[in-house]
Amino acid sequence: MSSRFEIRPILATDDAALASIIRTVMPEFGASGAGFAIHDPEVDFMSRAYAEPRCSYFVVERNGRVEGGGGIAPLEGGNADTCELRKMYFLPALRGLGAGKALMARCLDAARSLGFRQCYIETLAGMDAAQALYRKAGFRALAGPMGSTGHHGCNRFYLRALD
Repeated sequence: MSSRFEIRPILATDDAALASIIRTVMPEFGASGAGFAIHDPEVDFMSRAYAEPRCSYFVVERNGRVEGGGGIAPLEGGNADTCELRKMYFLPALRGLGAGKALMARCLDAARSLGFRQCYIETLAGMDAAQALYRKAGFRALAGPMGSTGHHGCNRFYLRALD
């Protein structure tokens, strides 16, 4: 299987694949109980959820198959200039190929173009590769959560200025 991948905006035909990815990957890291994004209503209709104003979602496709995705949206309960990097998950076969770095750059560019000045991420202890990616991309650790996402199961929080 090729290591080449394409990042493109989400389509309605991607919804089932993304829901499956989210429901496969999150439990891998112990993020399947209450307080995690796996239970968000948008999981089943990501294309509609991210068609809202100031939102963007991208899928990572390899050999014609969606293997990951991630997007940005305004931080619920946060300042108008703050977005949240949301629902960024990859199937194991896609990891280690540079897709995370490339997708993060695409999301941050979208956030800037939508007028956001900072980007927030919340995650979980044990998602070590993801946290290393965030730090490498200029995110700094926060002592606690921002906004009101409802994801009380998360215990790691990061913020990055979008210079």
